[in-house]
Amino acid sequence: MVRKKGSLILCGAFLFVVWNALLLLYLWGRPPVDHLGEAVGGAEPGGKEEWGGAKGGRANLAGEVIRLAEEVEAELETQKKLLKQIESHRSVWAHRKDLGKRDMKDGAEKRPAGPQLHPKDSLDMKDQVQAKHSQEMNPIQDPQQNDIQIKEQPILNNELETTVTSPQIVIPILVIACDRVTVRRSLDRLIQYRPSAKLFPIIVSQDCGHAETARVIGSYGDKVLHIRQPDLSDIRVRPEHRKFQGYYKISRHYRWALNQVFHTLSQSTVVIVEDDLEVAPDFFEYFRALYPVLRADPSLWCVSAWNDNGRDALVDPGKAELLYRTDFFPGLGWMLLKDMWDELEPKWPSAFWDDWMRQPEQRRDRSCVRPEVSRTITFGRKGVSLGQFFDQYLRYIKLNGEFVPFTKQDLSHLVKERYNERFAKEVYGAPLVRVEDLLQGSTLTGTGPYRVQYSTRDSFKVLARNLGVMDDLKSGVPRTGYRGVVSFLHRGRRVFLSPPDGWTKYDVSWS
Repeated sequence: MVRKKGSLILCGAFLFVVWNALLLLYLWGRPPVDHLGEAVGGAEPGGKEEWGGAKGGRANLAGEVIRLAEEVEAELETQKKLLKQIESHRSVWAHRKDLGKRDMKDGAEKRPAGPQLHPKDSLDMKDQVQAKHSQEMNPIQDPQQNDIQIKEQPILNNELETTVTSPQIVIPILVIACDRVTVRRSLDRLIQYRPSAKLFPIIVSQDCGHAETARVIGSYGDKVLHIRQPDLSDIRVRPEHRKFQGYYKISRHYRWALNQVFHTLSQSTVVIVEDDLEVAPDFFEYFRALYPVLRADPSLWCVSAWNDNGRDALVDPGKAELLYRTDFFPGLGWMLLKDMWDELEPKWPSAFWDDWMRQPEQRRDRSCVRPEVSRTITFGRKGVSLGQFFDQYLRYIKLNGEFVPFTKQDLSHLVKERYNERFAKEVYGAPLVRVEDLLQGSTLTGTGPYRVQYSTRDSFKVLARNLGVMDDLKSGVPRTGYRGVVSFLHRGRRVFLSPPDGWTKYDVSWS
């Protein structure tokens, strides 16, 4: 609009100048006013009257020139005033144009950061201050991160809209390392699949003081941030726990490393992996998409990349996009928010932190999100657990190889109310069969789903062993279980190993 008005003004000014030039030429060429009647045919030199005689003609000519000059001067003065008005209007419109551009820029910078989904998902003043502090002081971020980038994310409130805009949150990857030089395998995959070093900075926290491992980590230069746990001393424990010294040091290391991420580096979330984990191609996409889900739903307290029953025969590789809620804390590549760490850190245990996380006092009826097909696998048979479960289960976990564009999907079905309604219909609407029917398979048709029911701890363990899923329970919760139900494939059929309809709570004595 401003450009159009400027063109009209210049066109008008040009026409005005041309008009005045024509007027000036007309005034210059017209005869004297008092001889109009006599000069119809013009006065030729040597004629009877040459403009009224010599003396009178000179006087009349001089007067006419003076009068004409005065008229020209008056017209030029008027033109000068009009040009000044045009110039002033141009400056005003140019100023308005600059203000408009500035307002648009300011509007983009001041646009509300993130969807208004749930109080937990809104960025409060404290989060904003932390974000500002992180941008100014955090050595793992680029200063250009101040420019907020907007992308589409699924909405997660009960109105179930399709998409909302949210800022590109920085999600650090915290690698817990000790004395495994094979950390290189983990770091190579993380760097290979990482879509942005700015949005996914990698922090390697090393315990143990192992020099060779430190050299491996240092060889990555500025691709990672290498921090070292300063306290390498032994921890005083009860005599019967001396063999568990490694578990105590791991718990101490986790506490120190998470405090570095959340308090020293002022981050708002983190994904924790250990130095013996290899990640899938869509590992970063998975956590990027599920971050707003975790923030929006207070009934969730973590997102995990791991499926405890993720063996090749137990999962559907053709449905790599399937996601579940689980009451069992999976670990092995998991996302944690700062406000959750603020809750856990004051009571963080001295050892066995993962089993501590599975206790009802910490879980508080909250759940995690887990995938159908794992986005991490472990290659570390050697460790403080001495290969527990590795040969029997962990080495057979299937790693997803198909990239799933989770950030373009509507993930609102994971919100508790909607998920529970669909979950109950699907599980308890499935035909109830005996385990013998599944093992023989002769009387069953189709791919299910089918339901097998347990009612006691022992019956669960027997059925789990027969069907090939993990049979251990922590505080009464089976691995991958949600409301007591374990979902898996058995010989190509979807199976729900479930308690009777009307389940209300876990029995902590089933451990």
